[in-house]
Amino acid sequence: MKSREGLLRLKRFQVEEKRRQLTQIETMIGEFDKMSADLDSQIAFEEQKAGISDVNHFAYPTFAKAAIQRRDNLHGSISELKDQLAAAELSLKEAQEGLDKAEMLDERDGGKAREAINLERERMELQHQRSMIG
Repeated sequence: MKSREGLLRLKRFQVEEKRRQLTQIETMIGEFDKMSADLDSQIAFEEQKAGISDVNHFAYPTFAKAAIQRRDNLHGSISELKDQLAAAELSLKEAQEGLDKAEMLDERDGGKAREAINLERERMELQHQRSMIG
């Protein structure tokens, strides 16, 4: 019984760890999205200030070009994080299924143990009653 309790604790820990990883990835994606939106605003401001929105124009603001590159890099990172997110969701699902199975086994075996204890009590009560009668 002790090993089963340890297994359940391990499975629960694994599920919680997978949830933490999932949350961390989601947070990073959110932060990168916000950073990308901020860069979009800065790019638009620089283009408006210079009066040039054509990136290929010779006088296009250098800061805006650099901001575009950073934004594009963020989009690449977001894409990679979304792939990691999908893998983390699958991993969480598998860990949760493992925990569910372990809990069902524990519940089933716990039910069998309770049933055996109840049968033993009934047997002892019958013996006690028989000894009182006879």
